Amino acid sequence: MTKVPLTPRGEGQLREELKRLKVERPQLSAAIGAAREHGDLRENAEYHAAKEQQGLAEARIRNIEGKLSNAQVIEVSDLNAGGRVVFGATVHLADDEEGKEMRYQIVGEDEADIKEGRVSVTSPVARAMIGKSEGDTVEVAAPGGQQVYLIISVEYV
Repeated sequence: MTKVPLTPRGEGQLREELKRLKVERPQLSAAIGAAREHGDLRENAEYHAAKEQQGLAEARIRNIEGKLSNAQVIEVSDLNAGGRVVFGATVHLADDEEGKEMRYQIVGEDEADIKEGRVSVTSPVARAMIGKSEGDTVEVAAPGGQQVYLIISVEYV
């Protein structure tokens, strides 16, 4: 199986979610038991909803455990990439047309949050930046057309 790149922060978030889901397991079982007591299971929406919740929680637990077992935790501050954009780097960009500046950190898929400036390593903008250096231009195929950015700086924090 392929390695799943994670920052230490992302690994911590997954471990916390896994812990929370495992704590919720007994509550889900209790909800199923309570719903079962309401009679005919074929027409018991509460029972079916509780079973679905349990199934979703168990699937997420298996998903997280799989990712953590295959995780490659990359400590960004230990990297010496020589100014190149790599996984975990924080990149300051300027839009070539508007001059608007933005900041993105390249993270694992589960850590991505565009509002927080964290983009998935598999996203088009991250894939376009990987391997580039400060001063390089980056072309990203976006839904609205080709976007061109200038890499202002690369940090490993």
